[in-house]
Amino acid sequence: MMKAVCLLSGGLDSATALACAKRDGFQVYALTFDYGQRHRVELDAAARVARQLGAAEHRLFRIDLRAFGGSALTADIEVPKDRHPALISSEIPVTYVPARNTVFLSIALAWAEVLGSSDIYIGVNAIDYSGYPDCRPEFIRAYEQMANLATKAGIEGRRQLRIHTPLIRLSKAEIIRLGLELGVDYSLTHSCYDPVGGLACGHCDSCLLRKAGFAEAGVPDPLRYAGEPAP
Repeated sequence: MMKAVCLLSGGLDSATALACAKRDGFQVYALTFDYGQRHRVELDAAARVARQLGAAEHRLFRIDLRAFGGSALTADIEVPKDRHPALISSEIPVTYVPARNTVFLSIALAWAEVLGSSDIYIGVNAIDYSGYPDCRPEFIRAYEQMANLATKAGIEGRRQLRIHTPLIRLSKAEIIRLGLELGVDYSLTHSCYDPVGGLACGHCDSCLLRKAGFAEAGVPDPLRYAGEPAP
């Protein structure tokens, strides 16, 4: 069976991307990063998703991006809350982690080459997203071209790396519908940038995008948010 490396944060999008890789016939090797993020509860979510969707292997890679900071996710910078939807995608927010996807894809590329894989899945999205420059199709195309110049397999012509972005043109509601069709259990995922006692805050950009997506999809969000009564 063909192998694919899938970046798995534990969030809604990455879980759906992993399900897409399974749908496409790949044996999936899930890769999660502990990079010093404030929302470390997503690491447990990633482990749950990897088990539920039947990843062949799930690896946790540690890299301390707090050494550089520069982001509300890796430094003592306040996470924006309750922003208007028009603002969320109109500017690069302080939750952007400098070069994060570049770093993550490089490590995924190394593992793929060792596995003899030509395929990497990443759940980036260019529609309902938070304005991150490393989620755009232009970035993915450029990185894919670079990767095929940087690997032994690419230079020898044995394999051409493909970076799969199955969600890149989908709205959040469309992603949710697709994931449900593919059997994703969204109660296992975690999307919040600034958890409160392990629960999603319900007010950061990521929570707002998630809530709006479920509302548009006409499906109840199974995630419990801080301030809501326990079921």
